[in-house]
Amino acid sequence: MAYFLRCTFHRYRKSGKLDIIASHRGATMSRLIFSFCLLVVFTALAADQQYDLVIEGGRAIDPETGLDAVRNVGVRDGKIVRVTAEALGGGRRVIHASGLVVAPGFIDLHQHGQELESQRVKALDGVTAALELEIGAPDVAQFLKSKEGHSLIHYGTSASHVAARGTVFGAPLPPEIIGPQSGIPEILPKSGPATDQPATPQQIEAMRARLLAELDAGGLAVGMGIQYTPGATRLEVIDMFRLAAERGLPVYTHMRSAGRVEPGSAIESVSEVIGAAAITGAALHIVHINSSCLRDSLECLAMIEGARARGLDVTTEAYPYIAGMTILNSALFNPGWREKLGIDYGDLVLPETGEHLTRQRFDELHNSNNAQSVLVFANTQEVVDKVIPHPLVMIASDGAEGHPRNAGTYSRVLAQYVREKRTVTLMDAIRKMTLMPAQMLERSTSAARQKGRLQEGADADIVVFDAGTVSDRATFEKPMEPSVGVRYLVVGGTVVVDEGKVVQGVFPGRAILGPSRTASGKRR
Repeated sequence: MAYFLRCTFHRYRKSGKLDIIASHRGATMSRLIFSFCLLVVFTALAADQQYDLVIEGGRAIDPETGLDAVRNVGVRDGKIVRVTAEALGGGRRVIHASGLVVAPGFIDLHQHGQELESQRVKALDGVTAALELEIGAPDVAQFLKSKEGHSLIHYGTSASHVAARGTVFGAPLPPEIIGPQSGIPEILPKSGPATDQPATPQQIEAMRARLLAELDAGGLAVGMGIQYTPGATRLEVIDMFRLAAERGLPVYTHMRSAGRVEPGSAIESVSEVIGAAAITGAALHIVHINSSCLRDSLECLAMIEGARARGLDVTTEAYPYIAGMTILNSALFNPGWREKLGIDYGDLVLPETGEHLTRQRFDELHNSNNAQSVLVFANTQEVVDKVIPHPLVMIASDGAEGHPRNAGTYSRVLAQYVREKRTVTLMDAIRKMTLMPAQMLERSTSAARQKGRLQEGADADIVVFDAGTVSDRATFEKPMEPSVGVRYLVVGGTVVVDEGKVVQGVFPGRAILGPSRTASGKRR
């Protein structure tokens, strides 16, 4: 710029026009500087408009704001930076989403299978975060370390009361949950003294100390599988709720019992945990209301509505299948299980072979030291069809290998309840899968405020799917068959499902941590 001005000056001096130039020199210099500044500004603006990813022309749905319109979405540095009806230029990658739904990625609060194969089918089901919150990993620090840099989708865990109890009773669970059969077998203990005996005050204090350490390691909540630790007294349960309340964290719980037989009915079990929440002030999330309350699910939901109407923070979830799955040698199958659940041996099915159990086969497997998954057909389609549309119910899978809910939960809701039965609107279905679980997670971490939303400033966790074809394909015979219809999935700004196929070699999933840990993994 300086060289240009000097040359201009000398040229005009030789032509005899120096006086004229001198009189206008200040104005000329100002114009030149102004033009240069404009060039710099426009260059910066052009660079600023360079997006890592543009999702163009899709039907954008955001349940928090009510947005349901054709929009273009710009992503940069793992964040949604633009949601607009205007054209967006400068995308390094452009996804043409005309005719497709663009929504926040689905958040699964209840996922046991954490190995890569489960992550892949979750991704093809539209899930961008899958967390082990019902019962929790036996060792939070080990869980987080093992998944760092190796996860397709986001992850996190609660601190496990079941594991803390086992450790205190001298029957610790193995800390590893990553493996070909990860999930339920490693988080549930075999029925025995550690599950069935009441704890002393000293043992309860030791459980508290263990759980506090697990929360310090990054646990998002206290996870309680009360049905798997029937020896836990009502006071022990209240003490665990007190611990959660002290930390300002919720309790996720599999309730004490199911069925109608008193004592030990589902109604009584809902009363117990709502009572513990009222006494302590801890937020409460009751998992899989459909499989815990069975034929009384609507009555249990009415109890939750009543508690919420009186100021208690109680939430719940369900999955769209009539069968549950658990471990056959766990305390859930202690004597009296048939009467409580209203089923018999033949309603138990081995997922690997389809074998319906007999009493002899049940006794053999229940008494074994080896963990054996079993499908439990204890519900009806009529009950499930009434539970899924309920406005308090969010969707969560309870997923692990061996059950189709691992691969198909979210697409099944979209296919059956939105498209076929029309008992849930598309907006409400997305709310149940995104905003509602994100708001539940906000009880544990402020990072969840940037999830479950399709808004500027939110995390770029996005699903793009075909509402007309999205469908589950997993069955009880082929439980790991992936869903179809999810065309693209974006996790933290990285495309992990591209044109309906999982991208190989990318692992953008990051830990969602409790308040005792920062996002960098350091303690506060």
